Amino acid sequence: MFPHMTVEENLQMGAYVRTRRGGVTGDRDRGVRPLPDPWRAATAAAGTLSGGEQQMLAIGRCLMARPRLILFDEPSLGLAPTVTETVFQIIAGIQREGTTVLMVEQNAYMALQLATRATSWKPAALPSKAPRKDLMQNDHVKKAYLGG
Repeated sequence: MFPHMTVEENLQMGAYVRTRRGGVTGDRDRGVRPLPDPWRAATAAAGTLSGGEQQMLAIGRCLMARPRLILFDEPSLGLAPTVTETVFQIIAGIQREGTTVLMVEQNAYMALQLATRATSWKPAALPSKAPRKDLMQNDHVKKAYLGG
């Protein structure tokens, strides 16, 4: 995020790499939609947004490039629980639209809600790779990550 640029300018930077300009306006509108007051925010300096709004802007800017794959590194880090839910809803929407998501996330419960497959850095506690439903039912996963 470029803090001294407006939300609108940040979104336009995301579209910079696009070779076809068609659909940029629609994508921009989709990029500001998750913000609490999208049309006021569009003219605000990005650095004046809350942490959650900045995270949503970063996602919106990324989507402007129409990527086929998005990497998320701790998208919930430092966010309030309600904002975390909003960010994960946005990520779920990205997946539904067909974009592949690769995520590193400390909130195992939220991450497993979205995951098709998952891997853990603690192979002794988890299978190294498994389908989501298997992980959600695994006793080691429940104990180590889900509070069960």
